[in-house]
Amino acid sequence: MATVLLTLGMALPGGMPAWSLWRAAAGVASAVVMVYTAGWCLQRLAELGKPELAGLIFCGPGLGIVVTGLGTSGMVGAGWHADYGWLAFTVLAAVLVAAVWRVFVLEPAPVPGPSVREDVPADNQAARLDAQTWILTLAYGLAGFGYIITATFLPVIAREALPGTVWADLFWPIFGAGVAVGAFLATRVGMAHDNRKLLTLLYGMQALGVAIAVVFPSVAGFALSSLLAGLPFTALVAFAMREARRLWGPHAARLMGLMTASYGLGQIAGPPLATALVARTGGFASSLACAAAALLLGALVFAWMRRAWPQGAARS
Repeated sequence: MATVLLTLGMALPGGMPAWSLWRAAAGVASAVVMVYTAGWCLQRLAELGKPELAGLIFCGPGLGIVVTGLGTSGMVGAGWHADYGWLAFTVLAAVLVAAVWRVFVLEPAPVPGPSVREDVPADNQAARLDAQTWILTLAYGLAGFGYIITATFLPVIAREALPGTVWADLFWPIFGAGVAVGAFLATRVGMAHDNRKLLTLLYGMQALGVAIAVVFPSVAGFALSSLLAGLPFTALVAFAMREARRLWGPHAARLMGLMTASYGLGQIAGPPLATALVARTGGFASSLACAAAALLLGALVFAWMRRAWPQGAARS
């Protein structure tokens, strides 16, 4: 409901001060939605004995990027005022909220029979912030920093490199399509795989996607960059949240909240740094290289975590 109202607020008078307030509040709302929706879905799927389907929930952001990206491009082409676009997205958001309302209101019925065992701590095991959870949280923040520079400036970078091309408005929907496909493919990965190994691969893939935009600033290069940056986008969120549940079990929502805060800090830090580097160098190559390096560092951290804390070993 907050997301719907804050989207509507963007169509109301007030200018930049009001828009800044609405966007900041919408960021808070989306973070809360992400944490508790993910926690609820992971718990419910565990009860149903199908925890491997958790990636499905993360297809939503990708589909949303595709719909809004293509929709906005069409609105601009038709000469719509921005206010009408925000009103259209308010209606869309309200319809989606209405569609899922009863899912969260109704208490799920208990599932008969044995459920699939998950490698999570028991209720009586205290969830605590040890070295493993802190490093997981910091590494997750690197994903927020690494993707946000590309996601924020991709249309600007494409228009500078390819002036006059119609493709500039399509790279963002390509990114969204990659997000949805990557999240769906995550559902095909069994629970037996080490989440840290999967995160290592996904961080590496996203680093490669960001780097391609620097090395090959062409239509094909930007399309491939958008796809490779999008494929791991919410898939890595799914596996990171799954790792939080493995570590903290029924208390995972608290750890997910801390991880989301770290991710948000990464998102906050990325654009100002990119802006400063652009002002200093006159181009986006250095900022994209910085983003790729952050993602590569995250991949190395998760690879190290696998060796430091083998899966199934006692936590220390």
